[in-house]
Amino acid sequence: MPNIKPISDLRNYSTVLEDVAIGAPVYLTKNGRGCYAIVDIREQEEYERTKAALRLMCELENGRKAGEEEGWLTSEEIKAHFEERLNG
Repeated sequence: MPNIKPISDLRNYSTVLEDVAIGAPVYLTKNGRGCYAIVDIREQEEYERTKAALRLMCELENGRKAGEEEGWLTSEEIKAHFEERLNG
């Protein structure tokens, strides 16, 4: 069951923070509506890693589709591209 508290409970923030754990965020409401979430820092870091992995998978999928639709580059073309960039 979600742990939901009014934002006014932050006046005594130590009791609110005691309820925060991995997999158990505390949701804060303002005027009866969800407004904020307090999560354990380790859970937030995992969330950020998951977001980065998802972005990478999307970019890889876009590259695969582009390769299939527009054709693949040979290793020589890739090498020439990066040598050109290095040499300016």
